[in-house]
Amino acid sequence: MHVDLNLLVALDALLEENSVAAAADRLHLSPPAMSRTLARIRRATGDEILVRTGRTMTPTPRALELREETRELVRRAAAVLTPVQELDLDSLERTFTVRCHDALVFALASTLTTAVERAAPGVRIRFLGEPSGDVADLARGHTDLEVGATEPSRPEIAAETIGADRLVLACGTTHPLADGDLTPERFAAADHVKVSRRGGLRDVIDDRLAELGLHRRVVAALPITSAALELAASGSVVTVVPELVCRSAWTRLGLRVRPLPFELPPVPVIVAWHHRYDGDHAHAWLRAQVRDGLRAAL
Repeated sequence: MHVDLNLLVALDALLEENSVAAAADRLHLSPPAMSRTLARIRRATGDEILVRTGRTMTPTPRALELREETRELVRRAAAVLTPVQELDLDSLERTFTVRCHDALVFALASTLTTAVERAAPGVRIRFLGEPSGDVADLARGHTDLEVGATEPSRPEIAAETIGADRLVLACGTTHPLADGDLTPERFAAADHVKVSRRGGLRDVIDDRLAELGLHRRVVAALPITSAALELAASGSVVTVVPELVCRSAWTRLGLRVRPLPFELPPVPVIVAWHHRYDGDHAHAWLRAQVRDGLRAAL
């Protein structure tokens, strides 16, 4: 169905002025042009809208019902088509969805929610964990931001690398690897728990050990970092986690953290969003808060 939305603007003017001539003057049209527009509105609504009573025009009951709704529709349309000049955080009401690895929640949740609460009390943040499979939530508009270690491959997704972390060994203070010379051989001989959202039992660490002619025993794969750290705190197993973003967790649990006994590439921390939000002032503000929170952690 083809709808001429210009009729809404004309209807708003007619119902405000109750006069074809005054409405025409308001919209910089000639009275005959406005009369033709009123005729189109009458055909579209099936109602006379304005009827002549002596020298004035009176709105019909249907017109009176439409007056407030028409005014609000025109106001909202104008807001959509008018560039936002300044972001008013005090009046901003919006829920943002941030998807990230649970290890990054350790680093981001507290600082982000505190900053948002202080600056924009009407804004809510919803954190989602990484899914077990690859999904296109950014492209579908289901998430506002995603934070991870992988550059997006889709051209419509923008990304910014905030910094980098490194993988470290975490173990209980009574574990044999808590002290002494940490060699690749001692590392491989320990019982490991691995963090994997898909339940995988092998990753880049196993590839690196294979290059050294070594093999480790992974006794369990856990979907969240906090569970792996809790298990490591028991003293019988070790785990490998990003050092900086998990700092608050391993400090709270009293874990011993040590550098790995071999070289691995640093783990980038990448924020991604859909290009549709490039010009969204509120979204840009959110990105700045996430950027600041991550940089403080890294």
